[in-house]
Formats: sequence, C-alpha cells, structure tokens
Amino acid sequence: MNGKRSKILIVDDEPFNVDYLEQELEDLGYQTASATNGQEALQQVATEAPDLILLDVMMPVMDGFTVCRILKGNDETRLIPIVIMTALDGIEDRIKGIEAGADDFLTKPVNQRELIARIQTTLKLKHTVDRKISELRRVKDHFAKFVPESVKRLVTANPEAPELAKRERDVSALFLDISGYARLSERLAPEVLNTLVERYFSTFLDRIHEGGGDINETAGDGFMAIFQEEDVQQHAIKAGDTALALLAATDALNRENHEHPLSIHMGINSGLALVGSTCFEGLHGTRWTFTASGPMTNLAARLAAAAGAGQILVGPETVRRLGDCYRLERLGRERLKNITEAIEIYRLLGAR
Repeated sequence: MNGKRSKILIVDDEPFNVDYLEQELEDLGYQTASATNGQEALQQVATEAPDLILLDVMMPVMDGFTVCRILKGNDETRLIPIVIMTALDGIEDRIKGIEAGADDFLTKPVNQRELIARIQTTLKLKHTVDRKISELRRVKDHFAKFVPESVKRLVTANPEAPELAKRERDVSALFLDISGYARLSERLAPEVLNTLVERYFSTFLDRIHEGGGDINETAGDGFMAIFQEEDVQQHAIKAGDTALALLAATDALNRENHEHPLSIHMGINSGLALVGSTCFEGLHGTRWTFTASGPMTNLAARLAAAAGAGQILVGPETVRRLGDCYRLERLGRERLKNITEAIEIYRLLGAR
C-alpha cells in the first residue's frame, strides 16, 4: 500500500476471531488494533481514531449496537466507517445495525474475499470524504483570514442566524494612516512599498487583536479598527492602549528597517455608531463589509487626518472615558473637515 497505512480497529471478545482478522489484515498491509468489548473500543477511539472499525455484536460490558450508536451520535467520530459482523442468520442484527448507523455488514464466519472487498470499498469512500473535508477546511481557514473577529464571534454564537444586521452600538474607533505615504509611493518601487506596508501592518494586526479590536476597513495606507466592550470605558482604554502599542511597534520595526523607516498617525473617538454588515450590489457582483459608520467614526477619521507623524489625537468623549489613566495634551478647539462644530482636541502622550 502507498503512503500511510490505514488503521483498522477489531472489536470482538473471541480471541480466535481477532487473531484471524489481524493476520489477514496485516498481510494486506493494514495496521490493526483490537478491543475485547464496547467500552474498551470507545476508549481506544478516543485515544486515536481508526480509519475503520470491524465491530462484533454480542460482547460483554457493552454490545456492538450501543458502541455504534454512541460513535455515530458524536460529531467527532460519526464519519469513522463501522462494519458490523453478524451471524449467518442475523437479519435482526442487520436491522438493528442499520438503525444504529452502521455503514456495512460482514457475515460470520468471515469470508476472506468478502472481507477484502468490503474493507477496500469502505476505506476508499472514507479517504475520499476525508480529502474533501480537508479541502473545505483549507478554504474555510483561508477565508477566515478576511473575516473580523467580531463576525466570527457572532456566527459562532448563532450559526443559523448570526446578528450581522446593523445595530447602534457604543464603540471606540481607531483610524491609522501612514505618514507621507504619497512621497513614499513616488520614491519606492510598488513591490518594495507593498512588502514594507505588509510587514508593518502584519505586526499592527497582532497588536490590535491583542487589544481586543477588529480591523474593519483598510486602504493602501491605513485602516480603521473597532473596539467593543460591555463596559464603555473599557473599550476606550483598550483603544488608547492599542494606539500606544502601535507606536511602540513602529519604533521597533524602524530599528530593524533603517533603509525605509515608516511613521504613522492616529485618531481615536468613542460613542454610538451603526455596527454591522453592509451590502454593495453592482451589475457584476456583490460585496459585503462589516463595519461601523456614523458621525462618531467620521470624527475619528478627521482626527487621524489632522494628526502629525507619530501623533495620536483623541476626541473629547474618549478623553472623558480615559479618566486619569493617561498623559494628555490639550490642543484646543479646532474645526475639522466636514465637522460642523469646532472640536476640543487632545493628544495622547502615554500612560501615567
């Protein structure tokens, strides 16, 4: 046989039957294990799942039908093929086996040719199913990279009908931009700039996840991250902590990257926003996003635009929630683009 040997668990309380099956299967290149009763079989499956189970019906401690029902009722083991071994006139056994979820049957005494045929057919189907599931998991894992953690939590909590519709929530929004991106794009080759940004943003993503935030919107030179907590003060503090961690991460990366160091600037604001999914439907396709929108996030974006390199500008509501945990510099009231009234702006300097 090519590749990894398939493992077959033989469950039978008759030593002669076990010895015979072990000899036949090992001669065919299969790996075998054995159990003398149903309880022992369940323990072995829990330790290391086999590729196929040959299961006798009448056994002490726990019979084969019970074992079959337990394994087929468990999401972790339901795909392990079970071939029940019945007596020559075991019509009732076959009916009970079908009801318990058995995949196939062998008649005792076991015929060698029938044994080989049924095992090969069952294992072929099992390996096909395993391969398809593996492919689906790889696709799922790939697409999961593009899904915000908040969406994953909503889907996990309610897979049938996750609450993705937009709802008003109290959140903190952090906007980050690369300072002088236009000049960088003129000076560096596109592939060099792209590699550089990917390196920094990959580190930023780690810091944001560590802070409990989600990156919801991205552009070539920046992104928006959303922080949500039941305690409205806590998500403002997490946004502030994360912003400082992003500046520290940038300094650390710049010490390694002397040739093309980057600078970033950020804006943070807190309050009510519409948070949920948005669907854009065009003639040639549909695009879904999960984001936050409204005046609160607009102000966070304007604060980021007004910040200089290495600065974190914070709105008045966030400042109120931060309390005395941080060193803040009051910059006064300013009029920001597309904001009707002048806003009291602060610069976040660090933790006290």
